[in-house]
Amino acid sequence: MMEDQLNNIEQPAIETQNPAPPDASVQSVDSVNSVSPVEPAKNRPWYYVKRFDRYIIKNFLGTFFFAILLLFAIVVVFDINEKLDAVLTAPLKATVFQYFMNFLPFVLSQFSPLFTFISVIFFTSRLADRSEIIAMLSNGISFHRLTIPYMASAAVIAAGTYLLSAYIIPPANAERIAYTNKWVRNKEVIYGDNIQLQIKPGVMAYMARYDKNTRSGFRFTLEHFDGNTLKSRLTAETIKYDSVGLWTVRQYTIRDFKGMKETMTQGTTLDTLLNIDPRDFLISKNDEQTMTSPELKEYINKQKARGVANIKDFEIEYERRIAMTAAAFILTIIGLSLSSRKVRGGIGLNIGLGLLLSFSYILFMTVTSTFAVSGYTSPRVAMWIPNFVYSIIAAVLYYRASR
Repeated sequence: MMEDQLNNIEQPAIETQNPAPPDASVQSVDSVNSVSPVEPAKNRPWYYVKRFDRYIIKNFLGTFFFAILLLFAIVVVFDINEKLDAVLTAPLKATVFQYFMNFLPFVLSQFSPLFTFISVIFFTSRLADRSEIIAMLSNGISFHRLTIPYMASAAVIAAGTYLLSAYIIPPANAERIAYTNKWVRNKEVIYGDNIQLQIKPGVMAYMARYDKNTRSGFRFTLEHFDGNTLKSRLTAETIKYDSVGLWTVRQYTIRDFKGMKETMTQGTTLDTLLNIDPRDFLISKNDEQTMTSPELKEYINKQKARGVANIKDFEIEYERRIAMTAAAFILTIIGLSLSSRKVRGGIGLNIGLGLLLSFSYILFMTVTSTFAVSGYTSPRVAMWIPNFVYSIIAAVLYYRASR
């Protein structure tokens, strides 16, 4: 009886109620509060995708940096053993901060493809060995979708490698090379003989000898041409480099030619602006490693305009920095395709195969660079031949792995 009475009382209250429609903000709060804590993850599949991406990227990059630390330890030990006399002779501060702190980033930029490939092989082989990749594919994640976080990680590595090699490492290389020139073996070119170069169209300069220590050149000649006609010639006993573009000639003679008429001017000292720098003709080994990519591009264009021939190493270095960024993507695809399936030999077989392929890539790039030095092909083609060949390998392996 009492229950019937209560129902009779409540029913009219509900029927007579005519509330205004709630606004959107109230609806959103009610809808959020009405869902249990577990429910949002079930109702929003993208949440799992996000976690899946984070899991792949975190482990990929974590393995990459862990491999770097291991190789750094090995490289330091071997490098100290090779340069033991210099390490014992040079001040400890110079050895640590001037050499090794600048040497390790250089190693990273040189062997970034190796680190990337080993990381992909090792991490993916562990996933396959624990049947995690099988579980991912069984839950509806396609092999193409599995590739996306791998490529995102490769993009991070490629961008970081290019920024390091193009802008950050070159100034560090200058410090490292200065240390090795002083304490290990001096490879710096400090003089040049029979130097001839074009300052600008129609203006040719010649020096019988230049000494970097004294910043002086001997038997200097500067000639101005109008087409094939010689207009003026400056000869001097010595020329001294003062600062950027500023030179001082001593004991000079200037001959101006106007048809069959010649006028001659002589003097003791003359300051002149010449668009040349000693490093334009005193090229030491590894000089290309001390320039940022914009500096390299400017230097190459300037030297080509002057007719300088020995700039192949600079062109190769410039193209190598760009080609190495593509290597991160190519080797990531190859590593994923090779190690995504569980094999009887375990992860050891995949790691061994990964080391073989990564070392072969670096060796291939070294071999093709000699084609550019020898003049058989351009530096750009030489640096991209390995990427082209390994892109074909990557496409075939990826097609087979995704089936």
